[in-house]
Amino acid sequence: MKTLITFFRLLKTAFVLARHDALIPAEYAGQVPFMARLVGFVSRLFAVRDRAKNPGERFANALEKLGPAYIKVGQILATRSDMLDPEFTKGLSRLKDQVPAFSRDKAIERIEKEYGKPWQEMFTSLSEPIAAASVAQVHKAKLKDGVTVAVKILRPNIHTRMAKDIDVLRMVAGLAEFFVPASRRLGPKMFVETAARAVTLELDLRLEAAAASELGEAAEDTGLFRVPAIHWAYSAKNVMVLEWIDGTAFSSDALLTDPNIDRKALAVKVIQSFLTCAFDYGVFHADMHEGNLVVDKDGELVLLDFGILGRLSEAEQRFHAEIMYGFLMRDYTRIAEIHFEAGYVPAHHTVEDFASALRAVGEPIFGKTSDQVSMAKVLLQLFEITDIFDMKMQPQLIMLQKTMMQAEGVARRLDPEFDMWETSRPVVEASMRRELGPEGRINDFLADLRRAQKTLKAMPEAADNVAALAKAWAAGEIDLAKPGQNTKPRTLRRNIALVALGALTTLAGVWAAGQI
Repeated sequence: MKTLITFFRLLKTAFVLARHDALIPAEYAGQVPFMARLVGFVSRLFAVRDRAKNPGERFANALEKLGPAYIKVGQILATRSDMLDPEFTKGLSRLKDQVPAFSRDKAIERIEKEYGKPWQEMFTSLSEPIAAASVAQVHKAKLKDGVTVAVKILRPNIHTRMAKDIDVLRMVAGLAEFFVPASRRLGPKMFVETAARAVTLELDLRLEAAAASELGEAAEDTGLFRVPAIHWAYSAKNVMVLEWIDGTAFSSDALLTDPNIDRKALAVKVIQSFLTCAFDYGVFHADMHEGNLVVDKDGELVLLDFGILGRLSEAEQRFHAEIMYGFLMRDYTRIAEIHFEAGYVPAHHTVEDFASALRAVGEPIFGKTSDQVSMAKVLLQLFEITDIFDMKMQPQLIMLQKTMMQAEGVARRLDPEFDMWETSRPVVEASMRRELGPEGRINDFLADLRRAQKTLKAMPEAADNVAALAKAWAAGEIDLAKPGQNTKPRTLRRNIALVALGALTTLAGVWAAGQI
């Protein structure tokens, strides 16, 4: 029954897009294959006339009607005017922080239900909504002690609506894998599950407060950005209170014209803060669209909205830092070797062939600024290469790749001549010095010592188990011989030795895998 309901929701999604002429917009009909063009023509028969002229705005209207998960997709697309038609992304831009808000009365109802007391017992004032996004909205308020704060409140029924949206996306992913076998290597189902997990965490503001606190430590260490302070006494599941930040939102057009704002420096901070958090701390803000970024009155970069946090293991931190370093040094062979070492490229391909393919991507864009590179063409070429070399999408890295795309899109808007290579270089080189230099070698040595200690602790128990097995076998309590097999003492001793060797080999393998 649930599957049938989800299918009808999928049909509703297609219908809503068609009604807004956003399924295959007329403006782009000539750029798609014939079958898609035909689908677009039929869909426009159902479109309501006198819709917005901008196809991006029509798409934004449809996404708002469909729900929060769809708005998230629109927010990502809105940052990529270098890949998509700039007019289209301009129409999408209001999804960053100008989604229709719910009323102040409803917000008060949510606050009082969450805290179990009248809102006046906590705040002396509460404004109308200041900004609204797909999952929550923000109000300006004052605490009893006179401190100005931001009050973030989850949308009513957001948990139910998001769950329904995710169910539809799961069905779309399943249909894609069934009807388009080539899509399976991209793992659409895994992509949706990764997104669903992130969304689940985003719908508990206590977890967002913890994420903000964690990134706040990295902010203090690096000095590259700021994070609003959390008022923990008011931390709750559906309401969060944090420091109010006066500044200019990155989504505002004023940011692009204000002579007091150093946009080139901001673009550098956006990328370097992201890379530093990812490679040095293994944790990063994973929703860096322009609605979540502010420049304060001192010209500092401020990150907001920590509902989605990305994480990298130590191995993944080193892997991606080495890949970027390889591109900076134009060492395509080493980049290829890293992919093979990580198991991302199947072993039946060769390092040399993969390195050559990477060179075909890297050389044409090396050292060029953003206005000289078509990222759409670069991504298309990378997609073709991953297909040739049977690479499957790694679900644990989806957040990193998605956020890198967002952050670069923000930087390109701030500085059309933005140089991703030179901006990344100091962060990547510092990471390599740490990982591959004396500090990294010492850390690797200490990690190996800890693993050896665990192994030595496990050895006595393993030896006792082998001895108990041999004793039980010799006493005839268990029989490991095949039917009709000779079990003379000499053979018995040899088999006991083999069992012991096998047990120790297994133990060594577990140690090598890092499981003990």
